[in-house]
Order: sequence, then structure tokens, then C-alpha cells
Amino acid sequence: MKTLREYIKEAEEKGVAIGHFNISNLETLHGIYAGVKKYSDEVGVQTPFVIGVSEGEEEFVGREEVSALVSAIRDTDHYPIFLNADHHYSFESVQKSIDAGYDSVIIDAVKLPLEENIALTKKCVEYAKEKSKNTGRDILVEAELGFIGQSSKLIDAVPEGVSEATMTSPIEAKSFVEATGIDMLAPSVGNVHGMVKGGNPAIHPERIKEIRTQAGVPLVLHGGSGITEEGFVSAIKAGISIVHINTELRVAYRNALQKELTENKNEIAPYKFGVKAVEAVRDVVYEKLKVFNTQ
Repeated sequence: MKTLREYIKEAEEKGVAIGHFNISNLETLHGIYAGVKKYSDEVGVQTPFVIGVSEGEEEFVGREEVSALVSAIRDTDHYPIFLNADHHYSFESVQKSIDAGYDSVIIDAVKLPLEENIALTKKCVEYAKEKSKNTGRDILVEAELGFIGQSSKLIDAVPEGVSEATMTSPIEAKSFVEATGIDMLAPSVGNVHGMVKGGNPAIHPERIKEIRTQAGVPLVLHGGSGITEEGFVSAIKAGISIVHINTELRVAYRNALQKELTENKNEIAPYKFGVKAVEAVRDVVYEKLKVFNTQ
């Protein structure tokens, strides 16, 4: 099977993006995989995708446990599924995820002064390279530059501190990549974490294009929930290779589960009242993949 790095290269060449979907329980994983398979069956080709777990999600579902689940799907179904440690904030947490078998990690040090951000990111890159060399794996390291907020939830307004002034500078992106050696960069280009109730800000495709040219590494769009279809298409054409979706999955899961529990108050079997929630997640993933693969 190809590595995640190879699939990212393929996506860039085709002008499409790989879907990155977060989980914090088994039901969401099943829903995501069902959505990917539904889309793959429709187009007749296996569609690579990434399962993400933030530090909080990882703590809830289990670091080694989620690694085992993803490996089971990959090994049993021979499917191109990959696992990413999404938004990890320390070297120790990154190290543990790499040791647990993750395919990629995100060191998020945007709150630190730039020099400290670079030093921490570089330390993670060096560890990933050494681990890749010793194990024969190809572990990717991603970092974030610029500020887009932090919480994957429904929000009333654009997070405080997010503005055009905090968007990623193409020149700074180039310097950051050169100083750290990261494999992927998550820029601030109008995207925000979470879903703004009144509508998310517009994406800046020209900024994405400039950053991709200057940085020289694949770009990842965080905060994909709430972005319009047109926004996704323009961002991908400009140079985005992976798109993160989390909040929309959480909303779909919760709303479907809430409805099912309200309508079937006497049902106590989770595998019965959880079916609609899984299907809701499946449908979100399926629709997103159609957009991400628009050529």
C-alpha cells in the first residue's frame, strides 16, 4: 500500500484533496468509514482518508486503542486509511503518538513565541525522522502557522484574535518550513476552527497559492466545517491537499442521536439507538468527499 506522503502527492497532481475526519468513539469511526466506502463504491476507486484525534479525543478513545482500530481496518480490508495525532501541544504527546504507530502528527505551538515554536517543532521533526529510519515507516510532521482559534464547536462569532492580520504570511511560511523541516503546513487563510453560526469567513485562495509556492510543502486546511462548497473548491485548486472536518461530524452525530433518543425513549441498547447517528456521520463524509474530489 502507498504511504500517506504518496497519496498526498497524488492528490496534488490530480487537483483534489484528502479528507481528514476526527473521531472520539467507535461509532464515529464506523460512520466515517461507511461514508468513505459509499463514495469509493460510487467512483470505483478506493479513496484514501485520514482519521484524526486531538489530545482530548485521544485521551477519551485511547491512544493505543485508536491506533489498533485503524490498523485493523488497513490490514483486514487493505484500505488506505491513515491515523493523525491532531493538534498535539507538547513533544511528549507527539512522541507517544508516534510510538503508538500514528502515520502523522501535528505539533501545535502557535501560542509560543516564534523561536520557541520553531525549536519545539524541529525537535518533533527530528524524532519522527529518527523513528521512521529505525522502523521503516514514513511518519509525517505538520505544524500550524497563523491563528485560527482552537475549539471544534458551534460558535457565535469569529474567535477573538482571528483577523486578516493573523493570517499566514507566505514569506514567514517559507522561513518556518526551512527552519523546522516539517512535511506539511497548516496556514491561516480565512479559515477558523469550529462553525460560526452566522456563517464562516471567506477563504483566500490567492493567499493559499502564494503560501504553497513559497513554503514548498503540502498545505492542510484546518477548520473545514462551515466552509462553503465554492470555498473548498477554490482552496483545493489553489494548493490545499488535506481538509479537516470535525465540528460538522459532531453536530450531525449529536442531532441524530438526540432525535433517536427522543423518539424511542424505551430503547436502551446503544447498538440500536446509535444507528441513526452513524448514518448521519456517514452522510456528511460522503458529501464532503464529493466536494474534495471535484476536478
